[in-house]
Amino acid sequence: MTAAATAEDARHMAHALALGRRTRGQCWPNPAVGCVIVRDNRIVGRGWTQPGGRPHAETEALRMAGPAARGATAYVTLEPCSHHGRTPPCADALVEVGIARVVAAIGDRDPRVSGAGFARLREAGIEVVTDVLAEQAQDDLGGFFLRIDQGRPWLTLKLALSLDGRIATATGESRWITGPEARRAVHALRASHDAVMVGAGTARADDPALTVRGFGDRRQPVRVAVSRHLDLPLMGQLARTAREVPVWVCHGADVTAPLREAWTGLGARLLPCAVTAGRVDPLAVLQALGAEGITRVFCEGGGQLAASLLAADLVDELQVFGAGLALGAEGQPGLGALGIERLAEAPRFRLRALDAVGGDTRQVWRRAA
Repeated sequence: MTAAATAEDARHMAHALALGRRTRGQCWPNPAVGCVIVRDNRIVGRGWTQPGGRPHAETEALRMAGPAARGATAYVTLEPCSHHGRTPPCADALVEVGIARVVAAIGDRDPRVSGAGFARLREAGIEVVTDVLAEQAQDDLGGFFLRIDQGRPWLTLKLALSLDGRIATATGESRWITGPEARRAVHALRASHDAVMVGAGTARADDPALTVRGFGDRRQPVRVAVSRHLDLPLMGQLARTAREVPVWVCHGADVTAPLREAWTGLGARLLPCAVTAGRVDPLAVLQALGAEGITRVFCEGGGQLAASLLAADLVDELQVFGAGLALGAEGQPGLGALGIERLAEAPRFRLRALDAVGGDTRQVWRRAA
């Protein structure tokens, strides 16, 4: 927080950040931004990035504020854009209505903006305050920044485990290890991500729909399956509904032409990826998704895909749901082999939250610094 910021600025910024979270998973490839406009200690406008990425948060807040925006302070969670895309720059819109002061949480690292938005505001005589609740904004916009900085989206890995770390019985039965409250929490997590991803084994064994249910009419996440040989069920739920909700399949280059034609004919999108050690390279998968504009991916397994992501140090957050039952050593483990011989080689995470979810628990772990 800069010296010019106040406690009141932090309060309004917290409000703007909460608004921005409303469309996480709904507005890719654009960031989920929130904006609050305040004049004479009264909120006159609120906005957040709309589904599909536009209108932007500032545009929505200015529309609500109308003439009251003149002389007001705009609180925005990300530096206002300064480039011409499908819509005019938000920095210009703030200037044109006569905003007197702009308080921003964090600068935009997109090279098309990257300080130019703040410069445009200052050139127009608008007071600009930055770095207000910047850490929270970095957290909220982590996927957007990762795509800019590393070319890949944020990756959340979900595990639903028994007390002894199993995801299914020896026969493969896994429905349901956790209770209905935990399953609803998983749907909420799907809704907050741009894409939901599973490995080929999970797609074959569970035939999942991977859609968000119970949260009203909303933009569904892209459903991603990782399958080197594209050997997924052509009569499964993903195949049958590929024209209704997007299905993307990340596969190796050596897939036969008939299989490619079958899946594209069903409406799926195919993303060829590099293969390493006999498997589709996990970094190549995330880079392919990032190139398509995806900023947040929610991975629901299975064990081999989860292990490959962990081994490649690509997991940014772990959501671990724990159930109060034991399946024994013959049960299927939650993770495939990691090849770890020493503790120093093991990926480590820091606990961010621990909650009861119905009769189960949820642990949230973040990548250790």
